[in-house]
Amino acid sequence: MSKKLAGKVAVVTGASAGIGLGIAKAFAIEGARVFITGRRQSELDRAVAEIGHGAIGIQGDAGNLADLDALYATVKEKAGHIDVLALNAGFYEFMKLGEITEEHFDKTYNVNVKGLLFGLQKALPFLPKGASVIFTGSIAASIGIPTMSVYSSTKAAVRNLARGFMLDTKALGIRINVLSPGHTLTPGLQSLIPAAAQAGLVDTIPLSRLGSPEDLGKAAVFLASDDSAYITGIELDVDGGVSQY
Repeated sequence: MSKKLAGKVAVVTGASAGIGLGIAKAFAIEGARVFITGRRQSELDRAVAEIGHGAIGIQGDAGNLADLDALYATVKEKAGHIDVLALNAGFYEFMKLGEITEEHFDKTYNVNVKGLLFGLQKALPFLPKGASVIFTGSIAASIGIPTMSVYSSTKAAVRNLARGFMLDTKALGIRINVLSPGHTLTPGLQSLIPAAAQAGLVDTIPLSRLGSPEDLGKAAVFLASDDSAYITGIELDVDGGVSQY
């Protein structure tokens, strides 16, 4: 059986851990040549080793425009183009209304919105006809979550950027979709939510379990591959059903 991404070049931002790593591993397993980014070199090196398949790690901050330029310069030199662009890098922390700081607001928007917007814009010269762009959104874009209002608003922005960019890039023949995770067992979730509270989250999920990076990776492969060749502008919720009630 042929691999779904054989011969494809894929870039995944924020892929040194969690969902991004799950996406990068799934792409590599399906035959893609994978480039990943991450802010910390040690974690990036571990991720590259875990992905295998000739993956290449490029250190950088997705919210830093100079780092984005360096990323695409490296990809241009080593691969020449990008068939699959997964803009996954994101930032979140809990902060309730009345305590929200300018630093919290700026950091969240800088990574989740600014970094994603310019991550796509700067990649446009390298995206051939038929390329697939995947934004990592969140079910937080459409439901209320206490102490995560700023983060939720960035993901609502991501959802609507996809709608607009889908039309802006019509002449290029590329597809842009949003992959929206629900409650997913990642290092970030484990660091912010105690195990006892995680059990409470499971009670709210119709499929009665937390998602995994592997779940998101499989869905990302669908959006990256020709299996979704007639799909653009959608939001694919991978959340065990939690956003549907």
